[in-house]
Amino acid sequence: MDTNLALILVLTPLLGFLVNVFFGKSLGKTVSGAIGTIAVAISFVVSLLLFNQITSTGKGIQVTLFDWIQISNLKINLGFLLDQLSVLWLLFVTGIGSLIHLYSISYMHDDENMHKFFAYLNLFVFFMITLVIGSNLLVLFIGWEGVGLCSYLLIGFWHKNQDYNDAAKKAFIMNRIGDLGLLIGMFIIGSMFSTLDYATLKTAIAGASNLNLPLLSLAALCLFIGACGKSAQIPLYTWLPDAMAGPTPVSALIHAATMVTAGIFMVTRLNFVFDLATDVQTVIAVIGAITSLVAATIGLVQNDIKKVLAYSTVSQLGLMFLALGFGAYEVAVFHVITHAFFKACLFLGSGSVIHGLHGEQDMRNMGGLRKAMPITFWTMLISSLAISGVPFFSGFFSKDEILLTAFHHSIPLYVVGSIASIMTAFYMFRLMFLTFFKEFRGTEEQKHHLHESGSLITIPLIILAILATFGGLISLPGNSWLNGYLAPLFTKVAGEEHHLGATEYTLMGVAVLGGLLGILIAYIKYFKQDNVPESDENITGLSKVLYNKYYVDEVYDAVFVQPINSLSKFFRDYIETGLSALVFGLGKIANEIAFQGKKLQTGSIGLYLFVFVLGLCAIVSYIFLAQ
Repeated sequence: MDTNLALILVLTPLLGFLVNVFFGKSLGKTVSGAIGTIAVAISFVVSLLLFNQITSTGKGIQVTLFDWIQISNLKINLGFLLDQLSVLWLLFVTGIGSLIHLYSISYMHDDENMHKFFAYLNLFVFFMITLVIGSNLLVLFIGWEGVGLCSYLLIGFWHKNQDYNDAAKKAFIMNRIGDLGLLIGMFIIGSMFSTLDYATLKTAIAGASNLNLPLLSLAALCLFIGACGKSAQIPLYTWLPDAMAGPTPVSALIHAATMVTAGIFMVTRLNFVFDLATDVQTVIAVIGAITSLVAATIGLVQNDIKKVLAYSTVSQLGLMFLALGFGAYEVAVFHVITHAFFKACLFLGSGSVIHGLHGEQDMRNMGGLRKAMPITFWTMLISSLAISGVPFFSGFFSKDEILLTAFHHSIPLYVVGSIASIMTAFYMFRLMFLTFFKEFRGTEEQKHHLHESGSLITIPLIILAILATFGGLISLPGNSWLNGYLAPLFTKVAGEEHHLGATEYTLMGVAVLGGLLGILIAYIKYFKQDNVPESDENITGLSKVLYNKYYVDEVYDAVFVQPINSLSKFFRDYIETGLSALVFGLGKIANEIAFQGKKLQTGSIGLYLFVFVLGLCAIVSYIFLAQ
């Protein structure tokens, strides 16, 4: 029964992909969209059944399909591990994935390749499920590479635009850099313990008497490099904002439910490895804090509504890694879940705005949409309150746990995280005021056609807004269901250290005041003073540096891209040309020898017999003289 459920869970989205690839165009847009949505919805129902089973029994489910690889003493099975962590991940991957598919039926209805879009979405969910439920690192790696492939296909879905193709290639290549780190980490662990299976690996580490901690730390560092690529941490974060080139449902799927959470999942799954690599944990915490702050500062001045949300995602992922670096895995998982709710709602809400404005993404050309699009406005407002940490929305509980953990471990990193959180509140309400308040700043044609989106778009928004409101209830301070649920997976639960006392209430108050301060500044600047950001050519000073993302892309281009291009051109124009001349020259020599030899073939039988006799005489003479 367990095996059947696992196979239905993982293969249903794959079946949806195959049906849409081969028959989607002939079935029609509505049918192909329905097939894609139902496929993921079935996986969500199976995830609910598995969640109920694991919650009631308290035990995970191990499914081994067959022996896969055996080399010397290294044995790898193709199998699934369905435990508290993987099933929790499945719930929001398939649940939010279903809502995004439903939303896409309306959003993508005018696209001629809608069936292909749903095929790619289904394939994306299939690989993410594979990543999450794999029982070992190699199965995880299949899903890991698969979501990278699907991100390339979906980011560059509108491939007639070369900029979108470039963004897709950038995401693919930068993830390959991180993936190399992941592979090296896997090789080191496999060589150390002769296994890549999670359960076996955990037992081997727990029972080892003389662990090579420096080598294990190196493996953990390499694994973290892989996580930096997938979950967009410094220095491998620049691909994620460019991923906005894809259709908005893709942005929601990548940023909220699937790809960017893979790094968090992998580190949490291997918590028993990272707990022994304390120096690497410090690196993780520092990188997370810096990423959170850097991305937040860039988000302060972005004018593309999706770019604001993209840098918000990078910043929130940084906070999650900050928690991971302190060993507070359950706190990071808590924020992953709440972030999935409000970020999916925000991205889909931005898609509703873009849909209503016929493709407009610049907030300077928006404004006054509150009355024309009330459902979009209220759902995005709720999600903005949640991400800003306003009581008592979901983000208030999860972000407060991260900052509380940081305060107990490192005051400087707590300060960095708090500043990033204040900035988050500011730029999110900057987005809200510029988009929904005051007078409309677009064209008369856009104003004439302003309207609320259809029910297939607004229903997912309403559901996600409700989850963004009440999602924090799964882990209340001092009474956390989530901590208890995940406890069997961790040697310790950091959240248990947090008792509500004077310090905790003070920190909670500081966090709330910080968030309200960010909202107040945005209110004064963009509502009371009715400021509108300047045109690109008029941006100067620090704002220009932030608007151009610290020129990191330009630095990467100068340091890496251009030298590699120059080296490639050198090999193409000189080395390859020279080698080609040598190869073709040898070919010409062989051809000339063959041409001259061809002249000996006269067709005269007498000449052939004469040469034969000469040859025979020469052989006989040689043998005689040799004696």
